[in-house]
Parts: sequence; C-alpha cells; structure tokens
Amino acid sequence: MAERVQQPPAKRLCCRPGYNTNCRQGQRAGGTLCGGSGAAQGGSSKTLSPESLLDISARKVAEKWPFQRVEERFERIPEPVQRRIVYWSFPRSEREICMYSSFNTGGEDSGTSGENSDETRLPFRRGIALLESGCVDNVLQVGFHLSGTVTEPATASEPELVCSVSVSFDRCKITAVTCGCGNKDIFYCAHVVALALYRVRKPEQVKLHLPISETLFQMNRDQLQKFVQYLITVHHTEVLPTAQKLADEILSTNSEINQVHGAPDPTAGASVDDENCWHLDEEQVQEQVKLFLSQGGYHGSGKQLNLLFSKVREMLKMRDSNGARMLTLITEQFMGDPRLALWRQQGTTMTDKYRQLWDELGALWMCIVLNPHCKSEQKCVWLRQLRRWNGVDVCPWEDGNHGNELPNLTHGQPKWDHHTKFVREKTVFTRAIEACDLHWQDTHLQRIITHDLYTLPPRLPLAEHIPTACARVDALRSHGYPREALLLAIAIVNTLIRQQQKHLELFRSHKKELLHKGMTSVTNMEGWVGHPLDPIGTLFSTLLDTGRGDEEGRNAFLDFSEPHLFPAQRLLDDGQSFVALAVETALIGLGQQRVMPDGLYAQEKVCRNEEQLLAKLQEVELDDALVKIFRKQAIFLLEAGPYSGLGELLYRESVPMHTFAKYLFTSLLPHDTELAYKIALRAMRLPVLESMAPSGDLSRPHHIVSMVPNRYPRWFTLSHIESQQCELASTMLTAAKGDGRKLETVLESIQKNIHSSSHIFKLAQDAFKIATLMDSLPDITLLKVSLELGLQVMRMTLSTLNWRRREMVRWLVTCATEVGVYALDSIMQSWFTLFTPTEATSIVATTVMSNTTIVRLHLDCHQQENLASSARTLALQCTMKDPQNCALSALTLCEKDHIAFETAYQIVLDAAVTGMSYTQLFTIARYMEHRGYPMRAYKLATLAMAHLNLSYNQDTHPAINDVLWACALSHSLGKNELTAVIPLVVKSVKCATVLSDILRRCTLTTPGMVALHSRRNSGKLMSLDKAPLRQLLDATIGAYINTTHSRLTHISPRHYSEFIEFLSKARETFLMAQDGHIQFTQFIDNLKQIYKGKKKLMMLVRERFG
Repeated sequence: MAERVQQPPAKRLCCRPGYNTNCRQGQRAGGTLCGGSGAAQGGSSKTLSPESLLDISARKVAEKWPFQRVEERFERIPEPVQRRIVYWSFPRSEREICMYSSFNTGGEDSGTSGENSDETRLPFRRGIALLESGCVDNVLQVGFHLSGTVTEPATASEPELVCSVSVSFDRCKITAVTCGCGNKDIFYCAHVVALALYRVRKPEQVKLHLPISETLFQMNRDQLQKFVQYLITVHHTEVLPTAQKLADEILSTNSEINQVHGAPDPTAGASVDDENCWHLDEEQVQEQVKLFLSQGGYHGSGKQLNLLFSKVREMLKMRDSNGARMLTLITEQFMGDPRLALWRQQGTTMTDKYRQLWDELGALWMCIVLNPHCKSEQKCVWLRQLRRWNGVDVCPWEDGNHGNELPNLTHGQPKWDHHTKFVREKTVFTRAIEACDLHWQDTHLQRIITHDLYTLPPRLPLAEHIPTACARVDALRSHGYPREALLLAIAIVNTLIRQQQKHLELFRSHKKELLHKGMTSVTNMEGWVGHPLDPIGTLFSTLLDTGRGDEEGRNAFLDFSEPHLFPAQRLLDDGQSFVALAVETALIGLGQQRVMPDGLYAQEKVCRNEEQLLAKLQEVELDDALVKIFRKQAIFLLEAGPYSGLGELLYRESVPMHTFAKYLFTSLLPHDTELAYKIALRAMRLPVLESMAPSGDLSRPHHIVSMVPNRYPRWFTLSHIESQQCELASTMLTAAKGDGRKLETVLESIQKNIHSSSHIFKLAQDAFKIATLMDSLPDITLLKVSLELGLQVMRMTLSTLNWRRREMVRWLVTCATEVGVYALDSIMQSWFTLFTPTEATSIVATTVMSNTTIVRLHLDCHQQENLASSARTLALQCTMKDPQNCALSALTLCEKDHIAFETAYQIVLDAAVTGMSYTQLFTIARYMEHRGYPMRAYKLATLAMAHLNLSYNQDTHPAINDVLWACALSHSLGKNELTAVIPLVVKSVKCATVLSDILRRCTLTTPGMVALHSRRNSGKLMSLDKAPLRQLLDATIGAYINTTHSRLTHISPRHYSEFIEFLSKARETFLMAQDGHIQFTQFIDNLKQIYKGKKKLMMLVRERFG
C-alpha cells in the first residue's frame, strides 16, 4: 500500500465518565504483556489447559463487534475483559497478511519457504526475512493500535533504513497502515508485514495497553497538564503549532471543538458505523491499473493485470468485501481507457490479450453478483454501476465485434430473435446484469446444495440453463463454498448425462423421419465450449481439482460442517470418480453440435477454449475406467444424430470436430481401432465449404434459417480449421501405414472433404515421408496414396494461379518415380488433365528422361525406350497445343528420334506464320544452328524476321543481336541466302545504325567463306553497286536521312554534340556509295536551308561538314 507517514485520524470520539450517557466509567491505567494472564489462550503457550470462558467470549466479541458497541451495551467493562477483547482483535492468521502483501496466494505455509529468487523479493517474504533477522523493535500495542520500528539492514548500494511503522486494526482486520519508508504500491510493504507478523507470532512479547483515552480518564488536572507539557517538550518542533491551535480553540467558548462531546482517540477501536474491512489503498489500485493499461500489453502489463484479477478471486474466496471493491476500481480504469474511444472512432479492434482481460472482468462481475450470501442492498448498488458502465458507448461487446472488425456480409445489420424483435448487442457486463435477477432460494437448488450427507445429490432441474447453472458453480467456488460448488457441479453433470441418453432415445425413435427430412436440431445457438461463461471448463476444473486431491493423498475432504470433515467421495455412485466425471463432462461439451458464432474474436475463442480443454484432458492419464468412458461417449457421438457434432445430421455452420476427433482418435486407437477410425472419419466433414447442399438439405434446419435468412457464413478462422482438418487426416494416414484397407478409406475421406489444394499437398508430402522412412522399406500402398493426393492437387490447381505450382509438379514426378515406371507412364499418358503443356515438357518429360530417373528406376533398354517414347509423344502433343512455349523443349526431347524430331520441326514451321513470336523463332533457330541444322536455322530466322519491326529510334532493342546473327548466318551460307534475307531486313529494320552495322559486316568477307559445310563460293566480295547490297545501302542512307529529320524536330541544345557525331556516322555510310560525297553534300545543304532557324546547331554543322 502507499503508506503515509502521518497517522490516520481517529475513527470515533471518547469522553470522561458522566460527560455523556454512553461514556464508560474510568478504570485504572496500566500496561501488561499481550499474553497477560491469558497468554496460553492466545495460542503461543504449549499448555494443554482448556480456554477460559473469558477468552472464548472475548475472542468471539473481538471478531464480530465494534468496540463502541461493547461500550454502549455495558455501563462498565472490567479491565481484564477489555484487555482480552483488545488482545483478540488483532488478526491471528498470516494468510490475509500474505494476501495483502503479495500477488502470490498462500497462507501460513508461505512463511516456511522462500527459496525461489522471485518469491524472496515479494513484500511478504521480505517481511518474514526482516522478522526472522531480528529487525523489528520497540513494538507497542495501545488499544487497537500497534506501532514499532523496523530496521532495513544496509547493503552495498543502500545505507541502513529505520522505518517507523504503525498499524490500526479492528475485528481481526488491519484497517490502516503507515510506514516511514514512503513506499507506494497496492500491497503492504515489507516493514508493515514484519511488524504485523511479529504481533501474530510473538504476542507474548508485545506490551499491551488499553486505549490512550482510558489512561487519560484516570488523570487529574495536574497530571493531565504535566502529561501535555512533557509531550510538547519531547516533540515541540512537530506538535507545538498544533498544540497552540488546539488550546486556542478549547479556550474559545463558541469554537467547533467545544460543540462536540469527547475527543478523538486513534487507539480506541472502531465505531458502530465503521465498515469492517482490510485496508486497501484505492488510489494506488487505480494508479497501478491505469499504468498497466497505458503500457498496452508491453513490459508484462498484461500479466500484472491478470495477477490483479487473481487477487480479486483470492479475496472473494476469503469472503473479503474488498474483492468487489477492488474490482470496481479496476473496472473504472478499464472503462476510462482512452484507447476504447480511439478504436471505436477508427473502426479497429482491440488486441486479443486485451480482449481476454475484458472477458475476465465480465466473468468476475458474474461471480460477484452471484454471491449466495450477498445482501440485496449491495446487489442493487452493483446493478446500478453495471448498468452505468453498460450504457457507455465504448463498452466492449461480448463477442468482440465492437467497431469494424473485418468485412462481414452480416456486419451492420441488426440482430433479431425468433419473434423478430431487435436484440441489442450484448456487452461484457450484460450477463452480470442479467444475473442480478437470479437468486438462491429456489427449492430444487437448495435441495442440491444443502442435501444430507449420506445420499447422492439430486439432479438439476432441466429448467435451469446449463451455462447459468455452471456460473453458479464458479460463483460458489470463487466465494469459498467448495462443498456447495461440488454438489451443484455433480448435479449438473448428472443432468447432462441424463439429457444425453434422452437425446439418443429421441433420435433413435425418429431417426427415419429425421434422416428423410434432413433436419437438424441445434437447440442452443450458444455452444458450451467457447461460451463466455465457460461452463464446461468450470465443471471440469471443479471436478478434476477434487479428484486430483483424492489421488494425491489428501482424500479430497470437504468442510461440510464443523468440526468434522466429510470425504467428497461419498457424493458419487459406486465405481465413479471425480476424474472420470470431469473427463466425461469435457467429452460431452466438446462433442456438442454447436453453431459457429459471428465475429473474429468469438470464433477464435471457440478454437482457443477447445484447445485449452484438450490440453487439460491430455494431462489426465487414461486407465481402464476412463477408456470405458471414452468408448461410451464415442459411440454416443456417432449415434446421437443432430445433438452431436459427430452425428449423422450436421448443420452446415456447426463448429467442426477435427481437433476434438484427433484427440479421441489417438486416445482410442490403442484400445479400439475401429471405433477410433469411425470417429475420425466422421469428423472429417466440413460442410461449410460445400458449394451446394445435397438433396434433402441436411444443413439448414428451418428454425435456424428463419433467424438468419439468406445468410452467407463468414468464418474468420477457416484457415485454422482447415489446418486442423489436415492434421486429423495426417494423423490417420500415419496410423494406417501398412493397412491397405484403412489407407484407402482415409484417402477417400480426404478426397471428399478437404477442399484446399495446399493442405492436400501437405498430406501428400506427409504420406510420402512416412512411406519412405529410412529405417524401413518403402510402403508401396502409402506411396500410392501419396501419389493419388498429388494427382488431385494437380487437377485442382491446373486452371488456377498457385505460386507453389512448379514445386508441386516436381514433387509429383519424384513421387511417381518412387512408385514405379508405370506411374510415370500413367501421368504422361494423362498429362492434359494434370499439367499445362509447358509443365509437361519442361518439367515432367525432361525429368523422366534424365539419367537420374533412369538410374533410380534401374530400367533396362527396352523400358528406357518405352518411357522415352511416351515422353516424346507427350512433347509432340504439348507442342501442337502450345508451340510457343513447348517447341524448344519438344525438339530437345525428340533429338534422338528422327521421325519425332522432324514432326516437331514441322509443327514449329506450321505455327511460325501466325502462332509464334520472333523471339521464340529466333531462340529455336539458334538451337537448330547449334545442333548442326544451319539451313533449318536460316529458315526459322527468315520466318522470325517477318514478324519483326524495328523503328528508327530502337537502337537498343533486344532483337538487334538476333538480326545481326540471322544476317551473319545467311552470309555464311552463301550469296543466295544473303540475297534472300536482305529484303526482309530492309522491310523489318528502320534503324540506321543497325542497318549500317549489317552493311559493313556483309562487305568484310566473301559470302559462304565461313559456311558450316564448306560450300563452294565465288571467292569475290559482293559489290555495293549491285543487288542485294545496293538495296541495303540505299535503305541505310534513307534511314539516316529519315532519322536525321526526326531527331531535328525535337532536338535540344544539350543534344547538339551527339547529333553532330550521328551525322559523322551517316557520312561514313554515304561515302560507301559511288556518288556518296555528292549525296551527303546535298543532304547537308538541305539541312542548312530547312533548319536555318537553329543557328547555333547549323553553325556546328558548317564547322564540321562545311
């Protein structure tokens, strides 16, 4: 707590005898040790003598009555009686002191060990260490006030610290604390703990005095004057101003101080009107919560807030009124969080961890208002504040949909009940507000929680809503009523089991009719798992905690009635156990057919709660009794029809059972294989992804459809659900290894129910890994399953974009290779249903014909030829379908077969006219030249040239190298070929620099000199005055002229020098003609005349060219 150095004001006024009718008679002042004459009764003595009536009665009075009421009830109270009341008024248990000085729970045992380094830093542990080190001194109890000094030993970094500590108490509760350390925290500091524990553990060493007013009553005027003067002298620097002020007021007849009977006494105990509760620093609670919230979940703030919630639960369990008080302070800070308004304004969602804190807040309020011994007045106060919070605009909704969570086709539409009335969205406080109307006076309910000890508890009446009844269990546990909570939990579970049986009987009697109509009966739109009140989790933990106590040797004794303890096992039928009952409850809840809720958070909560419950189940070791329960529940789930998530009738939007079924499957597999597979195969369904319902729609019950007409489901957790479905299938595949029949069944289920290609591909890969483990021979059946799944993936992704497609194709070929040569041949035969032509030629056929594959399959020559023949056939088929992308691969694959190669070449020629680009044709032409087919390369190059068009300014076009190569090829083949290709070049290329480059290359050597086959040629250089070079020269000169005019149209001064260089290159080409000099001179003159306005440029032209 934030201890303050100044003392708190006195709680009530005390006066002299006779001054007021309610004043007590004066008694002799004096002091004795706390133990006094009754030290043995205080519990610190080893004596075995019985307690005196004085101590018994004084202890009861000290626990229940404020001391003022004692004074008012009796005209004179003997001093020994007063002393014993004062003695017994101090807390006797360390548990509450621990609770108010640390986050950790724990009672007196907490003082016995502190080995954990984190725990040693807790105020309670540090307080124990200070006490045991003898650091507490000068302990004095004056009435209901305890004071002392606690010395904090010096450390390497801190000097010794002496703290003055004082504690006020009333009715066994510490009501105020102050400490000189200046510590500010929610909890008591270590110095307060040390002083309080000193009084608890060593009462006989504490000198006890009656309240100071009792001593003053005995003094005469001279004694009182001496007392005051000595007090002022000792503390004159601190109290002199206050003393003078009080003296002035007392001497003034009309002062306020003289209008009041008596004077305050901070040691006199509580007044009748004082609330009896432990000291809680409200300001510090608010400041700490505000700080944690401002940190936004960082620096462990979420953990700290959860610890605060745990502290509230701990207080409730101790039946401490500060629990509700502390939760009120926390809630006010949560409601004042500025992020709520910001998120609402921006339409964004709060973080998941923050949402869970709000859930816990709502659950705690539910526990508080369901306190079975809560007064109606207090409940009314809570109801008013809950309604106030509930009415705030930024109050979070229960399902997490506050703000624009994610696009949803139903978002923004009002919700309607079955009477078509508008239903306001529930907030986190709605259920607590509704719970304020609940009471505990119901006859059936009272019979359950107060029945006699030797009969089994009655079953809960069916009128009680199961989650509401479970909320009562949670409230009973939270408020420290474990016996009643256990009785009610057992009654609820018995009711669930009985309802199960009724549902099964009802379905069996109407099975034909229901199956024919295809109707389901999802009677509860709120499932029990993922429910805001967590009914199954509450029942499970209540029963399991009791059962584990029994198993661990504590015998699960419950405090049914003092003074004896009653074994909880008597509450069960013969052969039952709490663990078995807890497990059966979890199985019932997890197997319930329930509708997927709306909203991202609500759906995530369903998944999270299911996984949390399964994690707890996995901690329970299965014995024969539990296996029997598993079998019983598994059979019920399969046969219970619409009441079960694993029944024959399934609502389209029911929560899938994949995760639960995986747990059931692994649990049952060693004991009942057939049942395990039945469960898992039934759970593979995911009807929400079915494009259309079958005839006799099994997925849309009329009463649900009427509530949400034309509603398309938006499952935000669908990706997670599909991954869980995949996990279930993978688990079955692994278990079915070596069993061909089961593998076939699992394969059929996967192909029918899984709609995601990525998940099927993962299953295919999993099956492949399992089938080809290094420590065993390959499982051919499982390999075939893997291949079938891979083929399905190929078909699913053939016409859709998938970034993993190439990986999938390569993996499929690898898998088919492992299966055998017939599998490879099969996928090549049916390639058009599995692959694109490009994939079939570039990946499939190429890999099949690689040496690696041949070696891996150990093929003989005949098998190699057959496989190669299939690959060539595939390549030709692909080339016919997509010559642009497959021709080159096909030619490569068909190289060793003349007929196939010729066929592929002819396909290319046929497609070259219309279906192929110049880039593709040039690529194939270069391939042909590289393979030693120059004439075919030449033919393809000329076809490519027909598709090409290079404009005057495309002097960096990527096809230029291909044009130069084609001309070089033609030149190498001979004059005829060059003569034939030049007109094509002149027609396709308008770029002057490219044409001049070709022209120069053609004039350097004789045509045919570098022919690949050493063809005969004339041995003379070709003349520029004759065809075909004359045509090329004229085209080049014309291109320079056209390009020059084009560039001059938009030329800027910074390009002048570049333009002059361009003209220089043009002159070189002009001069290659016989009359080139004349032509160039005329060309320059024309430029000067036409562009005479560009004076600076023309000056540069004259300087260079005259």
